[in-house]
Amino acid sequence: MHNDKNLSEINIEDQKIIDNKELNIWEALIPVFALVGMLAYNIFVYGDDALSGSNQFVLLLGAAIAAIVGFKNKVSFDRMMEEVAENIKSTSGALLILLMVGALAGTWLISGVIPTMIYYGLQILNPTIFLAACVIICSIISIATGSSWTTSATVGIALIGIGETLGISVGMTGGAVLSGAYFGDKMSPLSDTTNLAPAMAGTDLFTHIKYMSYTTIPTIIVTLLIFIIIGLNLDITGTPQIQDKLDAIKGAFNISPWLFIVPVFVIFMIIKKTPPLIALLFGALLGGVAAIIAQPEIIVKIAQAKELTFQSAYKGVMNALTVDTAVETSSKELNDLFTAGGMKGMLGTIWLIICAMVFGGIMDAIGALARITDALLKMATSIFGLFASTVASCLALNLTASDQYLALVIPGKMFKKAYEDRGLAPENLSRTLEDSGTVTSVLIPWNTCGAYHSKILFGYAGATAYIPYAFFSILSPFMTLLFAAFRIKIREIVKK
Repeated sequence: MHNDKNLSEINIEDQKIIDNKELNIWEALIPVFALVGMLAYNIFVYGDDALSGSNQFVLLLGAAIAAIVGFKNKVSFDRMMEEVAENIKSTSGALLILLMVGALAGTWLISGVIPTMIYYGLQILNPTIFLAACVIICSIISIATGSSWTTSATVGIALIGIGETLGISVGMTGGAVLSGAYFGDKMSPLSDTTNLAPAMAGTDLFTHIKYMSYTTIPTIIVTLLIFIIIGLNLDITGTPQIQDKLDAIKGAFNISPWLFIVPVFVIFMIIKKTPPLIALLFGALLGGVAAIIAQPEIIVKIAQAKELTFQSAYKGVMNALTVDTAVETSSKELNDLFTAGGMKGMLGTIWLIICAMVFGGIMDAIGALARITDALLKMATSIFGLFASTVASCLALNLTASDQYLALVIPGKMFKKAYEDRGLAPENLSRTLEDSGTVTSVLIPWNTCGAYHSKILFGYAGATAYIPYAFFSILSPFMTLLFAAFRIKIREIVKK
């Protein structure tokens, strides 16, 4: 779901879970408490700027504390480094996709694709229905592509821009975009985590999707109702004056519905199961071709040339793909919006993910992840306790291992037998893994998903502002616990 790697490329279900008999639960928790404390102080000092560098070093300090605990419990440095290398290798697809998304955002800006989306979107969407419409639009795109990441990188960026122009906070719009993106992705048979969860639990894909719909559909309905209520109560005086924004966009770009061919082509490729990395590369290059055809003046300006030649076209497109670019309009708000960082703009997020993988790898190597999950499993003395322990385990792993895949794989392996022993069908486990492991990853700023969406949708300014509004991700674990508490749709194993 999050970084669009095919399961054959991940092989993460083969991940070995390291147990260390020497390590007790309190020692396993020392790095967790230390990390949470250091991150809390760091965010207090830096605010949203914490994601631009200092959080990365805090993650390395957390890894150092975990390593000290490991040395005390006879874990070798080489073993820790092996796990770190394995963790970083598992995110290599995500890192490459981040670079491609940066390139794509650059060419889609200078080609006028994103401005065109914003131009037409402003005329269709008014503030009252805007947030609910964001949820629905992103749900559809995400079901079609199986990817919350692709949804953010395409329509998500445009919707953030429309919301800002309508006077709606980026946090609210971001929460609506991600609620729709994670609902659609979670229910899509094309999503990698939707395939991974049943593989871990021992059920099949379509049984999993059908069973997951019992908790997921009520959650998205509640989410939509919340956004409708917010939309009806938005404190926007009168009708937003958008004509000056429309004029500014038309003055800076050649706007044409033909430019929609570019995003439609990318979405079509992903639906046809083209590897997302290839689809995004083609999308970025197609954006460059569209820029040369539709926006020659912008290309010339970015290349700092006098006329459009092969060399200036090459330089303009290459700059958009790789480094910072900006297009000036007559509107100050749009000038802030019409900037892109290219591949260079993704390096901070890549740095964050690598540091998070160092922490997660050392925590796994010293046996801390297995010990924490095992302690949660021992607390499961009832059916509800088993579900609650699964939810807590997924949340803990999203916080500590910093990767959505590990938040599915480790609890999936650890809890599978417990569900069987209680006579519960495996789809109970696969649904709970998705309700608590998949969707909450975006709520953790240093998790691969949180880092990605924060960067794509917001840069680093206001990067965590969406978290209180990501209602679908917040409500999903509570919905699964509600169903468990009242024994609603808790399927038991049919005895043959």
